[in-house]
Amino acid sequence: MSHDFAKGVAALESQIDSRIAAYFSSCVHCGLCAEACLFYTETQDPRYTPIYKLEPMRRLWKEQHTFWGKFAIKLGLSKPLSEQDFADWEELVYDSCTLCGRCSMVCPVGNDITYMIRKEREGFAAAGYTPPGLQEATHRALTIGSPMGVTLKTLQAALRHVERNTGLKIPMDRQGADYMALFSSMEVVNFPEYIESVARIFDAARLSWTISSQAFEATNSGIQIGSREAAREIVGRVVDAAESLGVKYVISPECGHAYTAIRWEGPNLIGRPYKFEIIHILELLDQLQQEGRLKLSGLTETPLTFHDPCQIVRRGGVIEPPRDLLGKVASGFVEMADHGEMNWCCGGGGGVSANERAEGLRLKVFDRKRKQLEALGVKTLVTACANCRIVLEEGIEDRDMDVAVIGLTELVAEHLATTPATASDGSGAES
Repeated sequence: MSHDFAKGVAALESQIDSRIAAYFSSCVHCGLCAEACLFYTETQDPRYTPIYKLEPMRRLWKEQHTFWGKFAIKLGLSKPLSEQDFADWEELVYDSCTLCGRCSMVCPVGNDITYMIRKEREGFAAAGYTPPGLQEATHRALTIGSPMGVTLKTLQAALRHVERNTGLKIPMDRQGADYMALFSSMEVVNFPEYIESVARIFDAARLSWTISSQAFEATNSGIQIGSREAAREIVGRVVDAAESLGVKYVISPECGHAYTAIRWEGPNLIGRPYKFEIIHILELLDQLQQEGRLKLSGLTETPLTFHDPCQIVRRGGVIEPPRDLLGKVASGFVEMADHGEMNWCCGGGGGVSANERAEGLRLKVFDRKRKQLEALGVKTLVTACANCRIVLEEGIEDRDMDVAVIGLTELVAEHLATTPATASDGSGAES
């Protein structure tokens, strides 16, 4: 990707809304955000202080929106933003921030630093200062439909495998179904057992559901790289498919940024409300269980803990459903010292896991999660995000730890009370 400094500055300037201006004005430079960021705590490198990652945007704000900033520029006492600034900060903006939001939780004046970095990435993306891995993933998402290059044929092959394993018919393009399920590429390629678990659970609950052949991918690399146009295109495909099929709900899968993109940013991206509702798979499973439609039996006595995916729990508010579900299937569930809204990130969100350049740093900061796990002494880690899962598995392997990582939806499926003798066809009725 070529660099366009002028376009980048213009894009960065356009992101400085009243909210960001207020944040910069109110920042007291206390440094508390540093202690909330695993990139700082595990490296002790002051460059990884979250607010410092915003220095290019802060300088532009000061130069163009404050009296003293304008005055300093005119007198030559302050240097304007340069191409070198974009080059110098690209690594900080993309390699050392997962957009996890933990820094925003501790800011004493309530500044949402994550929101600011998300906006700053818009300027960097416009200027062309983005990691090659994210560029390629976004290109594949726009041209193929998946950041990992998963095609409809790939999905159909995975679904045929699930159908052989379960004896169930996976519904595709069913008009008027209540629910439309999305999957992330990682689930299709790395964790097809998630799809099998969903099929078994939905069959047991007699759920009316379908998959769209036009929009099955949940991951939104446009959000990760900082391209509003790409993010809008990817969300728009899902919206068009859901409204075309006439579904009432779209199910976001075990993927953190997919949930952020489709539920919280989506309506703003397309400029209107949806004609359907978004529900996360954990919210749906918890709801089905509470309604008595999802019957579970047996408690695993294996000691285990839960890794809270940042975008689902801290940024998304899905805090109690995973704990409700774990309480129904596990007697040995124990919480980490920092959990729920304040859990530590896996280290690979926000596109970091797709950024090969950041691999060494990502494995370094895994020490924070290693410390959490070693403090508990458990050998089983449950999570609800395919990206978290693969990042955690890589960190565990790198540290030679004896810990297994499993998905919560799969754990729930293992404890289904009964398997219907007659499989449904996904319409909510027996076939």
